[in-house]
Amino acid sequence: MIKIITKFCLILLFFITSNCGYKVLDNLESDNFNIKEIKTSGDKRINFKIKSNLIISSSEDKKNNLILELYTEKKKEIKEKNIKNEITKYQISLSSTVKLDFLENNKKQEFNIISTGDYSVGKKYSTTLKNEKRLIEDLTNDLSNKIKNKINLALNDL
Repeated sequence: MIKIITKFCLILLFFITSNCGYKVLDNLESDNFNIKEIKTSGDKRINFKIKSNLIISSSEDKKNNLILELYTEKKKEIKEKNIKNEITKYQISLSSTVKLDFLENNKKQEFNIISTGDYSVGKKYSTTLKNEKRLIEDLTNDLSNKIKNKINLALNDL
């Protein structure tokens, strides 16, 4: 009886520890690309922030060279109104179309990324502007992080 249990445990241990071919994305190996050129169109302020975030994460000594094209668009819509028909919340959505051109492989890839958020209207106009500016900054950082993740996933697929 003990021999059967030990054989069963050994077989179970073998199946648990065997490799299924799944490869975990290594975050330590991320940002292994070098951006040679970034072409931007659309909202200039948002593109500048995305471009600076991507250049910071890019490194010169990496072998994966790429050319990046960005088209970014900002949409501001009314989200809520109160009973007096006064606007209480706005919604901002940033959408970016990214075209990647991998120089070593001569492969191209295109994807769209959207980031949305809302902010409240303050009692003062300056408070409303601060809320909008803070939201745009957060959404821009979110967009640049999503673009970096997509680039890393595309590099892992090559």
